[in-house]
Amino acid sequence: MTRQSMLLAAASGLSLLAVSSAAWAQDAAPASDTQVEEVVVTGVRKSLRDALGVKQGSDKVVEAISAKDIGQLPDVTIAESIARLPGVNATRDRGNDSQAVVRGLGARLVLGTINNREVASSEPDRNVRWEVYPSEVVQGVQVYKSQSADLIAGGVAATINIQTIDPLDYRGPSVVLRAGPVYYDGGKDIPDYGQTGYRASGSFVHKFNDDLAMVLGLTSQKQKNGYVSFQGWGWNDSNIRTPVGASDYSGDLNGDGIADATPWGLQLEVKKLEQKRDGVSTGLQWKPSDNFELKFDALYSNIKIREDQDQAVYARNRGNWNNGNWGDYNGAGASYTLENNAVVAATLPYGSITSILARYTEDKTLFATGLNGKWNKDQWTIAGDISYSKAERENNWRAVRMDSWPSSLSYDVRAGAKPFVTASQDPISMVQTAQAGKAGENGGQNDGLEHLNDELVAGALDFTRDLSGTFKSLQFGFRVSDRTKDHSQGQWFVCANPGNLSNIYDASLQDEWGNCLQSTTVPASLLSSYTIGGFNVPGVITGDIDAVGRAIYGDNAFNYANARDNLAQRWKVNEKVGEAYAKLNFAADSFAGSWLTGNVGVRVVTTKTSSDGYRQDAGAATFTAVTVDNDYTDVLPSANAKFDFGDGKVVRLGLAQVVARPPLDELRASKTLSTWAPYTGSGGNPNLKPFKAVQFDLSGEWYFRPEALVALAYYYKDVDTYIGWTQTPETYGTTTYAVATPVNGGGGYIQGVEATFQTPFFFLPSGLDKFGVYSNYAYVDSDLNEMTPSTKPLSLTGLAKHTATVDLWYSNGPIEARLGYKYHSPMTVIYGWNGSELQTLGTEKTLDFSTSYQINDMVGVRFQANNLTNRAMRTYRDGDENRLGRYDIYGRRFLMDVTVKF
Repeated sequence: MTRQSMLLAAASGLSLLAVSSAAWAQDAAPASDTQVEEVVVTGVRKSLRDALGVKQGSDKVVEAISAKDIGQLPDVTIAESIARLPGVNATRDRGNDSQAVVRGLGARLVLGTINNREVASSEPDRNVRWEVYPSEVVQGVQVYKSQSADLIAGGVAATINIQTIDPLDYRGPSVVLRAGPVYYDGGKDIPDYGQTGYRASGSFVHKFNDDLAMVLGLTSQKQKNGYVSFQGWGWNDSNIRTPVGASDYSGDLNGDGIADATPWGLQLEVKKLEQKRDGVSTGLQWKPSDNFELKFDALYSNIKIREDQDQAVYARNRGNWNNGNWGDYNGAGASYTLENNAVVAATLPYGSITSILARYTEDKTLFATGLNGKWNKDQWTIAGDISYSKAERENNWRAVRMDSWPSSLSYDVRAGAKPFVTASQDPISMVQTAQAGKAGENGGQNDGLEHLNDELVAGALDFTRDLSGTFKSLQFGFRVSDRTKDHSQGQWFVCANPGNLSNIYDASLQDEWGNCLQSTTVPASLLSSYTIGGFNVPGVITGDIDAVGRAIYGDNAFNYANARDNLAQRWKVNEKVGEAYAKLNFAADSFAGSWLTGNVGVRVVTTKTSSDGYRQDAGAATFTAVTVDNDYTDVLPSANAKFDFGDGKVVRLGLAQVVARPPLDELRASKTLSTWAPYTGSGGNPNLKPFKAVQFDLSGEWYFRPEALVALAYYYKDVDTYIGWTQTPETYGTTTYAVATPVNGGGGYIQGVEATFQTPFFFLPSGLDKFGVYSNYAYVDSDLNEMTPSTKPLSLTGLAKHTATVDLWYSNGPIEARLGYKYHSPMTVIYGWNGSELQTLGTEKTLDFSTSYQINDMVGVRFQANNLTNRAMRTYRDGDENRLGRYDIYGRRFLMDVTVKF
């Protein structure tokens, strides 16, 4: 019998045990020894108490965030709040917490919902960037770690649900206003760049009468979080970039018969970043009787990003492919250092420095709305829900490239120290001999922009029949959804041609690899240089990209109206899902004097996909349109039992089959093939099946006082199928290509332990009892690895073996404070939008602080400082710490605001 069969058999056993135990018992109410304190708690203590109430009352293993007071959460976005929960980590993007990973599984396996509805995403896959959601519009968050038949299928790691404000349930002030400055010190070394932004929000709740109420929330935020990033482009034996076994092409530098990998290039980026986020949230709730309720909600969020980038690329095209650049490393004045047969430091005569002036813009929006109605009569409750969400993203990158060659260039990117670069001459001193390369933009066919669109329509109908006796109720229902995600991207570039400044694409100005054949001198008056404090590197060239572009390419330097459609990046995936479920809830006395509640159920999910794309013809630059259909059905049984022994002691058991549908971009039918050796390719896989696992959950919890909890949880996931990237040989004619595609793999386990301890220090003398602690620790173990070959196996995306959070808080009348520490050990991450671009995120330790003072009933002030120790983010490639991926120095963030309530 397989492990999965054993677990499914155990699921049936658990169901029978729970039902049998309940059936032999008499109906009774649980004993209550709850201690009632004559104290009113507010702020952080109230949020902790409300969150524990959600956790204790749930029939699932769940973590919760509660903020029934509008604007109570101290974090700028909900991503920062989620990352403090047990077993949850977040990856940083531009210095902000962004995507969530849960229980050792990455964002691909986390289902994000709003008010229990699946929502569209501006990411190519399904991932949710949680920083899209301002914390001011959130009433609560639930992280469901165990599965139940009534939950939407899709969360193998967890289902994270954001709950917006129900205005009839709100008891606070009608109007809440908050505003203040936000300062980032990461951009302090960038000339002519201000680092101060702002955060502002306002909310209005109005009750027309006891039956009808509405809520309106407005948020606006501007971030000037500039930072410096040093990056490695990868090594020429990386299996992500070259065929499996291609180390034969790397070349032997030292004559020992072993191929030595060399870097493709290194890059410094100074990002003069400005992000602006505006949001609107509204809701209407009508409850004319105890038998009927209607709720409408809508959320709109828009994020605009502009990055003016000063870049420097070092030692470009010095990868020693098949020993073609052997002399660069062994000639006069050259030297190099090998670690694990990879060059990680070198001195190169005439190693190039490519200075790039670039601008990246991104505009993404999310609109999500829904209507929910609930009607009950006698023993029946009927609930209907319809929802619509749409996410769009348009992004664009333009650049001007200038090459120069100092007589000597040295670099070192080894682990344990900051990377550095030194050169015999500063790039600005060679500006008169610098060559202008090509200017370019990525854009769509018509509007010149890369465009992503995701649209999701769904409807659900749920029925509940109350029963008498041990079996309390029967739930069943149906859900259908129709989702379409499409992507397009154009290509445009122009070569310097002083005799022809029309900037119309001219193939005669390029070689067979697309490199420009002509060059021109850049006017020195348009450029300047500066030094940065974060890294030891040569001076960085800067200038007005538009002025430099006009000087080199003419007035139409960035006129991309004639952009060519990049068919390799044009794809569309349509997904239709039908779901039906049944769930039986029970409650009764059980053995050992406990009160037993729980449920057994099953959910059946049918999925149909249609994938459109373009596949490149072998040996040619032409493409052929293709459509591939796929369908599959999953049967997902589940069982949950909760034993309440009184005095706050609770034990939970859960067992379920879980699935997560494949990332939508990896279902694309597109494929590209190289036209030169070594012959490689890349594409999607429209025949992917979902991630699938059987998971077991066991949790013991003791709520020994209000706001106090000791909990220990164990989980085991028997993984039947997962998705990863690998290379497979595909033969066209007489040529065999190593094609990188996502494929299904299987067989393995993930298991872990989570411990939580939180309490006010009630046992300390008066005064000190106003302090408290919130802490958790998680350990994860797995025998599964990503499929991409590497110098050593890469763990599953998101799997950090150790994660810990410790928050010390103080709450005494008008004064509150929190000092928060977060730690995680190394884990594999997908950095960017390419699921095959795997890197390892090194250990991170961050320290945050916040404090607030309530001046009176109406006015309060707050101060917050994040990343107090200025912890850098460092990633590395191929499982080798010496192969640098990224080294980003984000700096610290300081926020101060004033809240007015009336």
